[in-house]
Amino acid sequence: MNGDGLRTALRALTHRNFRLFWIGQLISLVGTWMQSVAQGWLMHRLTNSAFMLGLLGFAQFIPVTFLTLWAGVIADRVDKRRMILVTPTLAMVQAVVLAATVSLGVVRPWMVLALAFTFGIINAFDLPGRQSFLVEMVGREDLPNAIALNSGAFNAARVLGPAVAGIVLGAAGGGVTGEAWCFWLNAASYLAVIVMLLRMNLPPRVADGGTKDTFSTLREGVVYAMTTRPLRNLLLLLGVTAGLGFQYMLLLPVYARDILRADARAYGLMVSAFGLGSLLAAAMLTRPQNRWALRVNLLVGLACSGIGLAVFAWSRSLPLTLAMGFAAGFGLILYVASTNTMLQLSTEDRYRGRIMSLYTLMFIGPAPLGALIAGGIAQRWGAPWATSFSALVLLGGAVWLVFRLRVIAAREAAERAAVPAFTEKMG
Repeated sequence: MNGDGLRTALRALTHRNFRLFWIGQLISLVGTWMQSVAQGWLMHRLTNSAFMLGLLGFAQFIPVTFLTLWAGVIADRVDKRRMILVTPTLAMVQAVVLAATVSLGVVRPWMVLALAFTFGIINAFDLPGRQSFLVEMVGREDLPNAIALNSGAFNAARVLGPAVAGIVLGAAGGGVTGEAWCFWLNAASYLAVIVMLLRMNLPPRVADGGTKDTFSTLREGVVYAMTTRPLRNLLLLLGVTAGLGFQYMLLLPVYARDILRADARAYGLMVSAFGLGSLLAAAMLTRPQNRWALRVNLLVGLACSGIGLAVFAWSRSLPLTLAMGFAAGFGLILYVASTNTMLQLSTEDRYRGRIMSLYTLMFIGPAPLGALIAGGIAQRWGAPWATSFSALVLLGGAVWLVFRLRVIAAREAAERAAVPAFTEKMG
């Protein structure tokens, strides 16, 4: 990439406030991924149960289902920077409690579930606030690039965090000391995002929430999304594919310990392989993308992730497992980040917080059900069958998109053909 191409790819970082936000997020997310890896390893060590891993995912995701729409209303009414200053502060407290219970040797499975549930509550408010805050830092023109770079930070952390966690867990023999260090480091990482948010130069900004009550405001956002066809289709497809097709992460400890007979380092490598593929997809999306290219990304992403997970499910070779994890990670983020960009470009500013809360709901809200289904299938028939089910859902979404894109292409071709005819008639 030449100098001009690099400047174009990183143009959102020329905005000082976004640059501070991005750096803080990157550091904090490395810690978050370390905690995610160590938390799954801890639960599997304590229970040796695939179903308990599913229950852990359920506990962490279920608050989003019930709270994120309310969080979107709040995001449209309050200063978003203040909102996302509160959430990492609370997440830091949660991480400290988890680290302390492990360090003191008093941790029990119910404690891990309770703290995962607490993190889910925090996340339900953090995600829509953070996503809808991007436009305030960079404006609409650089918003697609900011979304791509934000996804890049998430996925760079997804590579670094699990790799570091795997090293820390492996050095401690996969036991208590390594898990505790991962949790303590995550707690410390939240300081970075808090400091960066405090350094921003943004005037307090309160969105116009009007005089309507919370329920009316919420209903208005849902009606807007469901009556705007592009938003409705994007959100419903995301709800099905993410809820049922993205549940591979919770079963990775089973693949590492029981199927490949590997150690914590291999577990960290698996998570990092998904993250490395995701990082490549995020890097690709920093280039300018027109609306049709984004639509094609949805199809390519679902197909690539479905095929990758299908092969990953039955691989018994670590190199092949890592390669398929890379392919699946690439496809998943190509799909999710393109969905995010299309939603934000199609949304009026006054609805942005509520639409991003719907995005969060569809992305994470169905995950509790998906996690229980994946954990139940894995417990009854084995992890490969559970992952194969996820792959089938993703490939089903790709097939639906093929038919949908043909309809869109035909409609747009008819509209283009109608313009010259109308011009000729008027002439």
